[in-house]
Amino acid sequence: MEIQKLEAVIEAVLFAMGNSVEIEKIAAVIEHDIETTRKIIHNMMDKYNAQDRGIRIIELENSFQMCTKTEMYEYIIKIAKQPHKHVLTDVLLETLSIVAYKQPITKLEIEKIRGVKCDHAVNKLVEYNLICEVGRLDAPGRPILFATTEEFLRSFGVQSVEELPIIQQEKVEDFKAEAEEEIQLKLDV
Repeated sequence: MEIQKLEAVIEAVLFAMGNSVEIEKIAAVIEHDIETTRKIIHNMMDKYNAQDRGIRIIELENSFQMCTKTEMYEYIIKIAKQPHKHVLTDVLLETLSIVAYKQPITKLEIEKIRGVKCDHAVNKLVEYNLICEVGRLDAPGRPILFATTEEFLRSFGVQSVEELPIIQQEKVEDFKAEAEEEIQLKLDV
C-alpha cells in the first residue's frame, strides 16, 4: 500500500474506535512493523498539528487516539451543550497525586499517607475515570490496587506517568514540616 492509503486506514481506524488503539493492533491492520507504523503515525501527527485542522492524534503510552484539538472546545460546546465538567477538589487532587506517584496502591496505603479515610475521594476518582482497579495485592484480605487511567493521561496532557514532574525530597520535607506545624497549631487551640 502507498503511504496515503496507509494513513487513510490508520485515520479510519482511530476515528472509528474513538478510544485509544495499541500500536501493535494498528501495525497488524496495516501489515507493517511497529517502528514503521509509529513513524507513519508521528508523520500524521505532525501534519494535523501543522494544518488548520480541528482534530489531532495523541499518543498515550503505546497507544494512539484521534481527538478534538483543545482550541475547538468552545465550538463543540455550542453544538453539544456544555459537557459536565468534573471539579477536582484539593482532597481529590491530593489523593490522585498519591495514586499517580505510588501506583499501584491500595486504599490503606493512601490513607496512611494522607492520615485520613479516603473512600469518598477514591470513589469519586473512579467515577471520573481518572483511576481504576488494576488488581489485588497478594496479602491478607486481598486489597484492591488502584492506578491511573488513560483519561488521567489525557486530562493532564502527558503521554505516560514517567512525564510527571519529579518530586524533590527537600520539598517533601518542607511539606511534612508545614503539616506538622499545622497539626501543632490545631492542638494548641
